[in-house]
Amino acid sequence: MSEQNHDPVILKEAPGTLDGMFSYLNLQEGLGRHRELLAQAARENISHEEFLKRLLSQEVSAKFTRQVDSRLAQAKFPFIKTVEQYDWNHPREIPKAKILAALELNFLSNREGYVFISEHGLGKTHLAIAIGHKAVQAGVRTYFTKAIEMVNHLSAAQADHSTEKAMRVYTRPALLIIDEVGRLSIDQKQGEHIFNVIDARYERGSTILTTNRAFRDWSKVFEDSVCAKGIIDRLVHHSDVIKIEGDSYRIKDRKTKGLAQQ
Repeated sequence: MSEQNHDPVILKEAPGTLDGMFSYLNLQEGLGRHRELLAQAARENISHEEFLKRLLSQEVSAKFTRQVDSRLAQAKFPFIKTVEQYDWNHPREIPKAKILAALELNFLSNREGYVFISEHGLGKTHLAIAIGHKAVQAGVRTYFTKAIEMVNHLSAAQADHSTEKAMRVYTRPALLIIDEVGRLSIDQKQGEHIFNVIDARYERGSTILTTNRAFRDWSKVFEDSVCAKGIIDRLVHHSDVIKIEGDSYRIKDRKTKGLAQQ
């Protein structure tokens, strides 16, 4: 039997100083602030428990911030919008109370969702992202996708036999936001991809979907009306429908700019 050569395992002695210990444990907040907190503890004559709590709270806060930043990157939002930035006075009709309730995020624990229906330019994507952003800040794994980008991804995955891996992108997040369903016509295969995602998430995760078409018009968007009905059936069973009516923000801005230039 041939002998196998292995590199020797070198065990480094654990550091003995506070700075060394913080660095060794990668507690960067403690490394930077422990002397300040020690001096503060001496001045205020606080207990050992309170000192330790203050020290660790810095680490917890920093770790949570890093996690939120990571989840924001993973969510793939095209931009960040908050509910505070939304102009509630512009739409002619909007169920504000229902949207504010959604921001409490209680629907997530029940694996429910929302369908935003409005014409273009009334902020449905803005509001969907605002809810998603709030979810990310609460520690919820969230993912945003345009409907056409999702079906193109799944179509490509089917072609190279990686559908299972691609599906996990859309089934693993606790909250999935599918934007702009109905913006373009959806052929039979694309409809099947959307159905498969909605069906896989049905009663397993929360979905927010935005569309510019009322459900009664989906037969004009989807080539396969049976597939469209299957998607609608699963959505409405555990989703609250939010309809927004009014004129497009973009048209309003264009008119305002036109008047300003006269």
